[in-house]
Amino acid sequence: MNASSISRRRFLHAALAGGAAGHGGAPGLVAAESSGQFEEPAQKLELREDADVIVCGAGPAGVSAAITAARAGAKVRLFEVHGCLGGVWTAGLLTYIFDFDKPGLTRELTRRLDERDARRSSNPGRFVYEPEEMKVLLEEMCTETGVACQLHTRVAAAFREGGRLRTIVTESKAGRQAWRAPVFIDASGDGDLGAQAGCGWDIGQEKECPCQPMTLNALAVVRDVKALAPFMSFNGTDEFQGPNGHLACMEAFKAEIRRAGIEPSYGHPTLFPVREDLVMLMLNHEYGIKPWEAAKISEATLRGRAEIFRIMRALRKLGGPWEGLQIAATAEQIGVRDGRRIHGRYTMTREDLVQGARQDDAVARVTFGVDIHADSKETNQSKPINNGDFKMKPYDIPLRALIAKDVDGLMMAGRCISGDFISHASYRVTGNSVAMGEAAGVVAAIAAKSGRLPHEVGWSEGVTKLRAMGQRG
Repeated sequence: MNASSISRRRFLHAALAGGAAGHGGAPGLVAAESSGQFEEPAQKLELREDADVIVCGAGPAGVSAAITAARAGAKVRLFEVHGCLGGVWTAGLLTYIFDFDKPGLTRELTRRLDERDARRSSNPGRFVYEPEEMKVLLEEMCTETGVACQLHTRVAAAFREGGRLRTIVTESKAGRQAWRAPVFIDASGDGDLGAQAGCGWDIGQEKECPCQPMTLNALAVVRDVKALAPFMSFNGTDEFQGPNGHLACMEAFKAEIRRAGIEPSYGHPTLFPVREDLVMLMLNHEYGIKPWEAAKISEATLRGRAEIFRIMRALRKLGGPWEGLQIAATAEQIGVRDGRRIHGRYTMTREDLVQGARQDDAVARVTFGVDIHADSKETNQSKPINNGDFKMKPYDIPLRALIAKDVDGLMMAGRCISGDFISHASYRVTGNSVAMGEAAGVVAAIAAKSGRLPHEVGWSEGVTKLRAMGQRG
């Protein structure tokens, strides 16, 4: 949906274009049945202008952006479609974090998880966490910093004045509401706000994909977690290779699923320890689904949940170490790897990874390798995951990749930043999302408080501010 370039006065009186759903009761609805269209009536919306920075999406990137912007002195509003903060960490039951050993907010999160004994592993870069504790921790941090969080709220439309994003419209139980701020941050994961604001974007390997698959995660309880050690990745070791490493455990787990009579849709089914008798199951792939196609993502979610229970019941019938296996929860949100990548003032490329590119405005150094999940069932049989057929070198994400090219006043954080398919397959993990959110938050706050646009703020100002806040050494 393209944004309208519209003045504030016209905004309050104009019909909201772009096909977003209306909210009850307005007279004069006209149905054009012959053309398959419905004419939505104009309505006046309440307009709120009480924030310096508005963050859309409260996943790892969004919540980090909101906390950091608030600590930098901005009044912040944070909108989230689910009933908790954390996105894929919590609603998605990810439970496992990669590329987290970075300066700044990542270390504070690690420390605070340790204080509540909610983290498994001594590795600062890669570890398992408890999703319910993560929910509460993020809520506490937003409360401490004064972030105004609104859950169960989806961004439905965006409006520009000239080339600058000025107003968004949300949908919730309260109906349609309009919000205005100097700076916005798209941390939706799928680049929803950027697309609504009229930015150019890419997805997958080309505009119509193929895309990386989606996965629905689940938590399960077991009778004897020690008996599952041969099948459980990172159970006392952080190794990928070797007889007790991730790949060996995954292959042993897949063999057990096959012994139970099922061929999993994901070629690398994985079992993670979470706490005592609580484990995480990553069992399925849903191929060829775009995250904005509501009907198809709904079907993918139903298929994923059905497959999880089918595998759980089959394993339980094997008995032995699988006796008593029970699903405790399935994710509210299916895990999306591939969404829109909003065009920014710099585009990350494969060449950046080949060269180990260094940037003067580097907001994060990525050490996680290229991680491309098979884009079809056929590819999954032979190569469930590949690394792009090259070995990457640690590289920098520049601030410019977080600033929209086509629309002023808009930043991105998380997997919807500007990059190509290969680079995205590396930087998309959540340790990098936190670092990107932290950078977007501090720059957005500086821009809003000083009357500038994000691209007018130098990264050196952001670093100085983060150091003053104690979020950089």
